[in-house]
Amino acid sequence: MANFRFVALEQTIDRQVKKVEYPSNKISDYYGSMVFNQATMKEYLTKEAFTVVMEAIEKGIRIDRKITDQIASAMKAWATNKGATHYTHWFHPLTGSTAEKHDAFINPNSNGTAIEEFQGGALIQQEPDASSFPSGGIRSTFEARGYTAWDPTSPAFIIDETLCIPTIFVSYTGESLDYKTPLLRSIKALDEIGTKVLKMFDKNIGKVYPTLGWEQEYFLVDNALYSARADLVLTGKTVFGHSSAKDQQLSDHYFGTINRRALAFMQELEIESHKLGIPIKTRHNEVAPSQFECAPVYEEANIAVDHNQLLMHLLDTVAKRHDFKVLMHEKPYAGVNGSGKHNNWSLATDNGLNLLSPGKNKKENFRFIAVLANILKAVHENEELLRASIASAGNDLRLGANEAPPAIISVFVGEQITGTLDSIEKLSSKEALSSSNGNSGSLGFPKIPEILLDNTDRNRTSPFAFTGNKFEFRAVGSAANTAKPMFVLNSIMAQQLHKFKVEVDELIVKGQKKDDAIFDVTKRYIIESKNIRFEGNSYSEEWVKEAAKRGLSNNKATPEALKAFISDKTVKMFSELDVMSRKELEARYEIKMEKYIKKIQIEARVMGDVAINHILPTAIKYQNRLVENTMGLKNVLDSKTYIKLSRNQINTIKQISEHISAVKELVDEMVAARKVANKIEDITQQGFAYRNEVVKYFEPIRKHVDDLELLIDNELWPLPKYRELLFLK
Repeated sequence: MANFRFVALEQTIDRQVKKVEYPSNKISDYYGSMVFNQATMKEYLTKEAFTVVMEAIEKGIRIDRKITDQIASAMKAWATNKGATHYTHWFHPLTGSTAEKHDAFINPNSNGTAIEEFQGGALIQQEPDASSFPSGGIRSTFEARGYTAWDPTSPAFIIDETLCIPTIFVSYTGESLDYKTPLLRSIKALDEIGTKVLKMFDKNIGKVYPTLGWEQEYFLVDNALYSARADLVLTGKTVFGHSSAKDQQLSDHYFGTINRRALAFMQELEIESHKLGIPIKTRHNEVAPSQFECAPVYEEANIAVDHNQLLMHLLDTVAKRHDFKVLMHEKPYAGVNGSGKHNNWSLATDNGLNLLSPGKNKKENFRFIAVLANILKAVHENEELLRASIASAGNDLRLGANEAPPAIISVFVGEQITGTLDSIEKLSSKEALSSSNGNSGSLGFPKIPEILLDNTDRNRTSPFAFTGNKFEFRAVGSAANTAKPMFVLNSIMAQQLHKFKVEVDELIVKGQKKDDAIFDVTKRYIIESKNIRFEGNSYSEEWVKEAAKRGLSNNKATPEALKAFISDKTVKMFSELDVMSRKELEARYEIKMEKYIKKIQIEARVMGDVAINHILPTAIKYQNRLVENTMGLKNVLDSKTYIKLSRNQINTIKQISEHISAVKELVDEMVAARKVANKIEDITQQGFAYRNEVVKYFEPIRKHVDDLELLIDNELWPLPKYRELLFLK
């Protein structure tokens, strides 16, 4: 029987580059063609309905039910003209992916015919079965009812002949069962509080909202090779695999010429993305072999999150057409860089300001420094919560592995802004707010240098780095729903701006001038948050020691990190902002911990299965060959020659025996540890048991199996090797 690995390799070699057909020579001709966007709404909606929808999008005004029938009818007309036959409420359950239940537009008539119909009630609300979605104890399993409700701020779109309507997902009792609901609540809180604060600088500001530009990293692997690896199929990562002699050490893949098959895949991915209004602009090779990245232009955060979820769906579906499998796991291969999803976050206003862009005059830079100080203070006060927002079993393997930021949250602002902040510490409000020194773009502070737009280098080791006009949250994992870190970041900023407004108002009441009060509170925040700023190499051991001295947390594993989600401090913040209740937070904690446990449990089971049922039989088979060969030598050689010539074979037989014995013993111990952990009822204790008593077996088992890979005949080895997986044909 042929080795499945070699069959997969033969299939891979035979792959042909798929020709990609562009809908038009110009992207602008088909960009957004499958989206019910503003231009389409103007065409299909009455003037009254269009005005109502735009007010809902821009001002959050509730849409009257009498208008929803008009909107639904227009959506249906547009969708059916585009070939859609079904509609669905598209939502983000707490699984981390997306969900949808398709219903046909047809409504049968009594005479045996049917008409296409879509009413306002079906647009604004549906009742999908919620029983099989994770709820974290919010409802019992037998309580199946859940509700989806239309989110008009994110446009409907068509994919696979289905009209998809972005929605929130809540329980019968009103608690959120999704990621979109807390994201929208955090955006609302940030707008309400942020607008009040920003009006102290500019009375014309009527809205503040977060923007997001994500950078999505991923791996491609040939589908045949993927299918030949049970670990990739079941866990998304390789639990075994010796490093390739060549991988990323020459840095020749990064920004290199894109493989032709990979390029064809990227081209089709971009076509499908652009039809859906996803503004993909950048594509390139990443550091590791077969690793790539795409990135869009930034958008309003809610739409950006929806677009990233859509993109992950497209990555998977388009890859299949090119005989690829996309690996979204944060660490699919040991020894080479893992994948992240860098979240470029900023704050914008309705009059076109980016609040993280240094200004062109004293007034604008005064505002910039105040906003920056509030961000530093918010991150300093909530660094453990930010770490919890990116916690997952996969991301634990990536963080701090000299390829991604460590589990320690810190902020990089660059040499020039650091100098500016240090200078502010030494100034009084009278000195700081004196007349401008004449430098274009200066703060107007006599002792502070001009701040330029491109004012900082990019620190690739920092988890939260200022990059000129935004912060890049680099620690987010590639498979994550970006709503998780975003609603946390929005919320801590909203809370901090509220505190800022209260403290400034208190000083004004005491008789201080407004600008003096703003400066004094800003200066205090800069001083109080100084420990969160770090300009050096975050990968270094020196930083780990320094961070401990500064009192910063270093929660390396998910069970440690997640505790921040249910602390009294976190519950108080989210409750006061009306983003999440204690019940909702505790539910998310339970879901995240349960997901972590199940991921580790599956990985342990796969590791045991592959080791015992694939690796060891192969090792024994090869060992028997060596034994037969050695015995044969003994029969044909004299004793002295036999001892001399059989030494290497005997040594290899001993090595294989030692590895076989070690693997069997370690797997048995791991299985026993897993059974003990499974009996623990408290989910927190169970999570720590898996982290401390099960995960500890992964590396030693892997080490023995990977050593066997080097000892056993290449033609017998059952799993595609790293040198075959990492380099695309």
